[in-house]
Amino acid sequence: MTTILQNEIWEQPAVVQRLLERETLNTPRAAAALRGTFDSILIAARGTSDNAARYAQYLFGVHNRLPVGLATPSLYTLYNRPPELKRVLAIGISQSGQSPDIVAVLAEASRQGQPTLAITNDLASPLAQAARYAIPLGAGPEKAVAATKTYTASLAALALLSSALAEDTQRLTQLNRIPPLMEQTLQDLAPLMPRVERYRYMDRCAVIGRGYNYSTAFEFALKVKELTSVVAEPYSSADFRHGPIAIVKAGFPVIVIAPGGGVQADLADLIEGLIARHSELLVVSEQAGLLHRARLGLPIPAGADEWLTPLLTILPGQVFALALTEFKGLDPDHPEGLTKVTETF
Repeated sequence: MTTILQNEIWEQPAVVQRLLERETLNTPRAAAALRGTFDSILIAARGTSDNAARYAQYLFGVHNRLPVGLATPSLYTLYNRPPELKRVLAIGISQSGQSPDIVAVLAEASRQGQPTLAITNDLASPLAQAARYAIPLGAGPEKAVAATKTYTASLAALALLSSALAEDTQRLTQLNRIPPLMEQTLQDLAPLMPRVERYRYMDRCAVIGRGYNYSTAFEFALKVKELTSVVAEPYSSADFRHGPIAIVKAGFPVIVIAPGGGVQADLADLIEGLIARHSELLVVSEQAGLLHRARLGLPIPAGADEWLTPLLTILPGQVFALALTEFKGLDPDHPEGLTKVTETF
């Protein structure tokens, strides 16, 4: 029986393709109006959207040379002591656009005269209404509790905005190559899913990424936690070496997100160290050598520049979490104790 979550996972290439086609003119117009009005970016988000914000820190840092901070919404709500903002672009990311604390950050930024932009799946939401500009995800109704297509659509929206702000047509071309690679990723993963049954009794694991895919480590771990109730802890490879690596004993599961690029040598070195500790190693990569070093290799296709690999590397995380949920006899569409829209103050 096909689940709602499975359908939404497989919708993602088409969702991202539609977003890129629809926003070809809208986002560059917003970028043109915003260009030169800010010197840094502040992003308000929660949950899955917060993981998209982690991607944005590397994306805008590398390609736009902009410092990017993650907002502390409690300063705006519970403490009523928002910071003074100067030449800051405030971005709110939320699939529903409903959470009052995220809306409060953009509302306060507007009150202080700063530019604001919302990335949301609902243009009628309070978040979209609080922002001067908006990038609609256009993902259609996301019915499964665990967010999938709105996450990758958020990554694509951020990538499009970054490219438009830089007026970089080459990067736009690279971005438009991504939907077919997403489709290929899902097709290549499907025959590997029976091997996930091996992890049916896993109760804890670590998920490691760095650079652009630091965000993937967090989102991969979140999907595993939400759907399977496994304690999955995300780390950067650097932070993991600063103490947490002590938890790795023989058989301890570690998932490493290791596509090619600036951080590959660091992650390859970590993989060798994990093998020496006899960990149960899972690797997400397009590098055959690294995949073969793992107990379970989760491949992505070659052809994506490193800055766009998070749109591919999260797909093995979603599919792995779905398969593990089903092997554990759980309901992937209705994880126990969760609701689709969470409002925090």
